[in-house]
Amino acid sequence: MESSLKKRKKSRIRRVFRVRKTIKGTKEKPRLSIFKSNKHLFAQLIDDENSNTLVGMSTCSKQIKSKKSKESAKTLGEKFAELAKGKKLNEVIFDRGRYKFHGIIAEFANSARKAGLKF
Repeated sequence: MESSLKKRKKSRIRRVFRVRKTIKGTKEKPRLSIFKSNKHLFAQLIDDENSNTLVGMSTCSKQIKSKKSKESAKTLGEKFAELAKGKKLNEVIFDRGRYKFHGIIAEFANSARKAGLKF
């Protein structure tokens, strides 16, 4: 019999792979992956063909420097979109990971769309 922690970890991994099995990032259209920890929010653009991270930013970076909240997710989305546009990356594939598309994740995505990223 499995413990509840092992079962939870397995189901999280299964959920991530279920979301990511159809998502592949390329150099022209990278994958925008997002991760939430207990205190911060992390976002990065990944080229899966070459296994490279093209752009990365989080709420603990110098430009934002705040805790995880909806307001910090909005500012992170705007700054992240500016960074991506600076590298001439306008179209991305959004990878929500194991998280539902609501709350902080939705705020980040909507602010990145308003700033000019297409997904």
